[in-house]
Amino acid sequence: MTEPFVLEQKQFLTLPSWKEKLSELIVGFTTKNGGISQGAYNSFNMGLHVEDSVEHVVENKQILANITDFPMDNWIGCEQTHGNYIVKVSPAHRGKGVTNYKNAIAGTDGIYTDSENVLLTLCFADCVPLYFFAPSYHYIGLAHAGWKGTVKEIGGMMIKKWEMEGVATDDIFVAIGPSISSQSYLVDDFVINQVKSILPFQCHQSAFKEVSKGQYELDLKYVNVEILKKAGIKEENILCSSFCTSTDHSLFFSHRRDQGKTGRMMSFIGLKGASVHG
Repeated sequence: MTEPFVLEQKQFLTLPSWKEKLSELIVGFTTKNGGISQGAYNSFNMGLHVEDSVEHVVENKQILANITDFPMDNWIGCEQTHGNYIVKVSPAHRGKGVTNYKNAIAGTDGIYTDSENVLLTLCFADCVPLYFFAPSYHYIGLAHAGWKGTVKEIGGMMIKKWEMEGVATDDIFVAIGPSISSQSYLVDDFVINQVKSILPFQCHQSAFKEVSKGQYELDLKYVNVEILKKAGIKEENILCSSFCTSTDHSLFFSHRRDQGKTGRMMSFIGLKGASVHG
């Protein structure tokens, strides 16, 4: 399959096939490049919760705001806790968690909206970014799926919320963004037992591989695809990136590769309306 995420500028990748569906769509995943952060956070760090200078992070966000022509006042950020709590946001939430992590939407790993001029954002450094899009309904969403959010089926929960609001499952598109690959992601029996509990037996061989006693390579992207299919998303409506945040050194920060001291990439999605600067 052709890689769905394409480098548009050195600062971010985007999803051309989605932008073709709706011209107002702004969507992307930032890289580690083209910002002003220093040291371990060199250079386009988007995470306010790491030990980078807040001023540097805000300036990096302003660089992206300028490139996308989507003002930071319209962005929304969350306090991500590896859970499966999902919030529907509105223009009233704009500005939360953008320049001050303390006022981010608390304890939230999934957000969605049907409002224009709202940019949804979440931060990553190996976990799986999930993007949701229903162009016929003007619904957009994001979720953060590390192994904990994955086994709590946050992707499936987003689909259920949209269904409850009248969005037809056949009209929902989902993209799985750059994240750690199975070859770089070793986990133990504790994690694998939870993965086994949510996947049918016939999927286990594709989801993980034992490489030594009690150590497994886990394919989080594959697990999320299976969760989305179980939730009713058509396989042809699911895009999956082949980028690995751990091995693609030149593009991405990686929590595992960089031993915990590193920056964060940011997933973002929004629908730009006429009053984006209003």
